[in-house]
Amino acid sequence: MNRWIIIAMAGLLLMGGIYVYSARSANAEALEVGAAAPDFETTGALAGKPFKISLSEKLQSGPVVLYFFPQAFTEGCTIEANMFAEATADFEAAGATVIGMSGDDMETLTKFSVEECRDKFAVARADDEVMDGYQVRMEPTLALTNRTSYVIDQNSKIALVHSAQDPRSHVKMTLEKVKQLERAKIAAPPEN
Repeated sequence: MNRWIIIAMAGLLLMGGIYVYSARSANAEALEVGAAAPDFETTGALAGKPFKISLSEKLQSGPVVLYFFPQAFTEGCTIEANMFAEATADFEAAGATVIGMSGDDMETLTKFSVEECRDKFAVARADDEVMDGYQVRMEPTLALTNRTSYVIDQNSKIALVHSAQDPRSHVKMTLEKVKQLERAKIAAPPEN
């Protein structure tokens, strides 16, 4: 391939305008509904304050929306973060916690948690183990994730998988699923 074409494609990828997905990414190998969600502990940030975050701990209070985004401060990722921030109260009303994850460094994620997540939800560092466990690594040699959202129920099972390049559908799809989980919980007969 022409060197200039490669440079231009790399620039578009980093700007967030176009995401190049390999056969390994997107829907090809995403975890399936019903699969066990890999537990993790990593560093996250909420409202500019770093802290340790654990999936198993967050699941104790309700379902978790775990959404992976390629790179903070790119156009699509900013749109998605803004939309999740605007819908945070709706997720909380349905008993769910939202966590955004990417391969970005903590300094970048800490700024992103304030500027684009608007102090509403945590963003966390997706290390190699998390990227590979959730099968969201964009390319085998890159520390970039594809745009995939998971809803994980309180039993640590995948309740929804949504992989799409367009960031606008992720909030709608995940919110519908957590509301469905909340309705099912309310409708369930109490255990003796």
